[in-house]
Amino acid sequence: MAANGANGTHSSAPAFDTSSTVPLWLDGKEVKLSSTFDVVSPLDQKTLYKASSADEEDVEKAIASAEKAFKTWSKTKPNFRRDIFLRAADEFKKRVDELKHYSYTETGAAESMFAFEHNLAYEACKSVAGLIQVATTSSSPVVGEEGTNALLIKEPHGVVLGMQSSLERALCPRPTGVFTTSGNSAQKQRIMGNTVILKGPEAAPATYWAISSILHAAGLPAGCLNTIYHRPADASKVTTALISHPAIKKVNFTGSTGVGAIIASMSGKYLKPCVMELGGKAPSIVCEDANIQNAALQCALGAFLHAGQICMATERILVNRKIADEFREALKQTVGQVFADTPQLVTAAPVTKNKKLLDDAVSKGAKVVYGDPKHNDESSTKMKPVIIENVNEKMDIYHTESFGPTVSIYIVEDDEEALRIANDTDYGLASAVFTEDLRRGLSLARRIESGAVHINGMSVHDEPALPHGGVKKSGFGRFNGLPGLEEWTRTKVVTWKD
Repeated sequence: MAANGANGTHSSAPAFDTSSTVPLWLDGKEVKLSSTFDVVSPLDQKTLYKASSADEEDVEKAIASAEKAFKTWSKTKPNFRRDIFLRAADEFKKRVDELKHYSYTETGAAESMFAFEHNLAYEACKSVAGLIQVATTSSSPVVGEEGTNALLIKEPHGVVLGMQSSLERALCPRPTGVFTTSGNSAQKQRIMGNTVILKGPEAAPATYWAISSILHAAGLPAGCLNTIYHRPADASKVTTALISHPAIKKVNFTGSTGVGAIIASMSGKYLKPCVMELGGKAPSIVCEDANIQNAALQCALGAFLHAGQICMATERILVNRKIADEFREALKQTVGQVFADTPQLVTAAPVTKNKKLLDDAVSKGAKVVYGDPKHNDESSTKMKPVIIENVNEKMDIYHTESFGPTVSIYIVEDDEEALRIANDTDYGLASAVFTEDLRRGLSLARRIESGAVHINGMSVHDEPALPHGGVKKSGFGRFNGLPGLEEWTRTKVVTWKD
């Protein structure tokens, strides 16, 4: 039986077992539906529990609840909202073991990945609480006409939709841990006075139930956050019902670029603004003056943390020829030490995808420098890390985001060649540069087409104070920091004469 987050009681023990059904959160209550689907663990392919499967009628109920709650929530004072998110931060700490259980059993996330996500959730709660007063403050610019005054007022949009990529499409899933970008963004949406419909992935309903449970336990009023998950077969009709509804004013999607294009197209059809956090093909440039051991460690972590199932994961390592042999050996040794255990993936689909990409590359001349692309683990959802070299534009892996435990090394003659390859992609979410010359690092950072560049650190980096988002087909809009909060307000101009 699920813990009752609505009245503030909860347990740090897992709330669900094989006899349980994960409920939706509707109007501040946990609602179990007769229509369900099985939630299968990637660890052993066994059913963890069932989850309630929403339909169009449940969508209507969720939106009606959010519309009603918006009337009062949007008028609450910043300090009232602040205190809720400070209490939520404490709840995340108290329920860490429970959250770790959901993250591990539903997505196979390693403890290091969970720790990264959990700390981000905790810090994000505190960050939005600290920024709310500034983010909601209106301004009074000086206007040109004598005797005329103006105000720029920040207003919430209304009911907004947060979505996480579903598994029904032949694309890699992205539920990476306890608190994904969609869940993180939902904090910003709510604290700015919006109410939220959060549509989670069917792979991780308990994870999303827990997000809502924590916020309700912290005092979030009924209707401010409603959760939806559904059977894979119902994805199209439920998504359409949500985006097309007149009450939905803005859409946030986190997932693959392919599905993101569909969601953005649907949003455009109904003239809904949207924020997209999509795929990546993150490059790491290793200059000849780099600290080789540090670069090897950061590239290994960036490529293989959470089996490479992170949108910011390192997919291309561009290393200067002068240090290529030394770096290659350091990288191989580091991967062997840090990732001795076979990485766990969320489903078998990315394993199949990565093996196909590797087969194509090897058949066209790529060289395997670490691992065995043909290795088959006893589990269909596990895959050992693989490093390849001699990749060119004729290979699928040159262009396609692998979203799995593979990485390609490119030997380059100079910074210009490194930049050319780094930017020769449709994506632009994250990147890294390794050099002991900060001026050189900053010069390269300015020329990389990416939403973020991390000098002497791995490409996987996210924290509440720094705006996060991409360019090109990695999406648009920003999460985190003041820019992330301002995404969820609209500006109204008011003028008057003395």
